[in-house]
Parts: sequence; C-alpha cells; structure tokens
Amino acid sequence: MTYVPYIAVEGPIGAGKTTLATMLAAELGLPLVKEIVEENPFLDKFYQDMDDWSFQLEMFFLCNRYKQLEDSVLPKLALGQAVMSDYHIVKNLIFSERTLQGIKRDKYRQIYEVLTGDLPKPNIILYIRADLDVLLGRIAKRGRSFEEGIPADYLQQLIVDYEAAMSFLAESDPSVKIIPINGNEIDFVENPEQYRSIVEQVKECM
Repeated sequence: MTYVPYIAVEGPIGAGKTTLATMLAAELGLPLVKEIVEENPFLDKFYQDMDDWSFQLEMFFLCNRYKQLEDSVLPKLALGQAVMSDYHIVKNLIFSERTLQGIKRDKYRQIYEVLTGDLPKPNIILYIRADLDVLLGRIAKRGRSFEEGIPADYLQQLIVDYEAAMSFLAESDPSVKIIPINGNEIDFVENPEQYRSIVEQVKECM
C-alpha cells in the first residue's frame, strides 16, 4: 500500500491545535480538515452540567467527526493526496472516558468501535503538550463564551489523559510518527525559527 501522509495536530483544550494545523496546511499546500466545535448545540449545557449532558455532547461530536472524515478525508487519501487535520478521532475516546460512566460509557465505546473501525487513522501526529496555566491563559485569550466554565481540575485531568493516549498510540502502532511539541516553551505563532523547526520535522516524516 502506498504511503500517504495523514497528519493530525492534537493536544488538550487550548493547546493551539487549530492554529498550528492551519499554518502547516498553508505551508505545505495541504487541504485542512477542522473539527466541528462551536456548532455543537450541547456545549453550553455540558459545561454547566457535565453529568446530564455528556452523552449527548459526545455522540454529537462522534457522529459529526465520523461524517466529516468519511466525506473529507477518505476520498483524498484514496486519491493519494496528503491531508492535514486539527484532530485525531481518538480524542473522542479521550474525552468520553472521562465524561461518561457505566452503561452510557459502554454503549459509547461500542458505537465508537463500529463507526471508526474502518476509518483511516493519522500516521503523523503533532502532539502539543502544555501545562494547566498555559492552557487556561490561551482559553481566556480566545474568549469562547462556552469555555468560560471549564473546571480547572477537568482540564488538568485531560492533560494526564492525553499523555496516556499518546503513549498508547505510540506503543500500539510503531509506524505512527508522533512529534512532541513543548507548548510551554515553543511559540510557533510569534517565533519564526521555532515554527520552521516544526515544519522541517513534519517534512522529514512525510
């Protein structure tokens, strides 16, 4: 099978995924697939009451991302065209494992496996790490109203969960190339040299 780069940028809320993915897509001349976030009608309700609205929130994200990957990523990869995305579908599991419990979590896992089992997975992942204070600062700076109520302990747990998920991906499939980015020290927006370094790492993996 011919190798076709499918690149995803991942990291916790506020890490700068979409910003970096947008910059890289323009730099490398790749189509960009952006996750649907603000269109989710359950976001405001979820951050106000996570227990009551978590299943609806996660199912909306899963179904929309499945449809997006089916319509926007599969056809391009089939034609041998590299793709850039600002998310990896595994993020659905990362979030749902934390927000869902009991029967709802079991049902969600089953649906996730059915929907994503035959979807292509990114073979290059840029993983942006960042500490809680950095993430909180960026979340406040971008000023999304529905993110104002994100609990700090929830965000801290996501940092831990992302570390575990990326370690699992690296161990379960050694062919996947994971490029770690220290979001505490690297400013790919304001520092051209640091951004160029990221670009060169991606090109080497392609």
